[in-house]
Amino acid sequence: MKRWLLAGVLLLTPMVGWAQASALPSATPHPPDQSGDRGRKLLEEMVTALGGETWLHRTTWMEYGKGASFYKGQPNPYVSDFEEYFRLAPYGQRVVIVSKQGVFIPTSKRDVAEVWTPTDGYEVTYRGKKALPQKDVDSYRRNRAHSLETVVSDWLKQPGIMITYDGTDMVERHLADKVTLLTASNDAVSVYLDERTHLPLSRSFQYRNETYRDFDTDVEQYDDWHVIQGIATPMTVTRLLNGDVVAQRFITKVEYTVQLAPDLFDPDRPLEKKAKK
Repeated sequence: MKRWLLAGVLLLTPMVGWAQASALPSATPHPPDQSGDRGRKLLEEMVTALGGETWLHRTTWMEYGKGASFYKGQPNPYVSDFEEYFRLAPYGQRVVIVSKQGVFIPTSKRDVAEVWTPTDGYEVTYRGKKALPQKDVDSYRRNRAHSLETVVSDWLKQPGIMITYDGTDMVERHLADKVTLLTASNDAVSVYLDERTHLPLSRSFQYRNETYRDFDTDVEQYDDWHVIQGIATPMTVTRLLNGDVVAQRFITKVEYTVQLAPDLFDPDRPLEKKAKK
């Protein structure tokens, strides 16, 4: 069960909104613009809304929250607390699932974690590490390659990148500007930006399903934005696959620019086994 919950949490990347029920802004829909000028300008406004230079140059952060997974659109009844640690350079991510044990006096137990490197993922316990299933690694790497962070830091700098403004669309009752980026290798990602705030409402991309030889659509939605240490942060992140919700994460606390021990991202460092009392 923990493995399922942890995979549900990890399929979400830190940059991931579910729009709040509020009045729609009154605006005239904008026509598409294939020149790329409007699309690039909107992405620049997105970076400014996220925190500008502060967002661009963040290096480490920690997140605490609750995560849930779904199957065929139905929620798994178990919701798990988690601690998540990020480092951008060199890249590393560590997720620790916090379970509650005890009937009268519940105690927190951290007995399983997942550590991600640029190329691999491992499950780590006090016994050591083991490689995660290849399908989980492929999904994680695919999502990271299409994350908002990667779009800004990598895609926009690629030679031959094509940026189009595709007009307006609706994302959970919010009017959104849709911007699509297409690389020279024919990989594409679409970003939907709130027309008023320019904060991202969702990110979408497609990839080929090797089993059925068709295309799957991966969507990440962002909601409940809060400015923390000068950085706009979505406190609710929802992931959908082909229209079905597969994972959701609710952040309760975020800390940016924190000192993280290098071995925190070392999969060869096992968890500490606490002595029995």
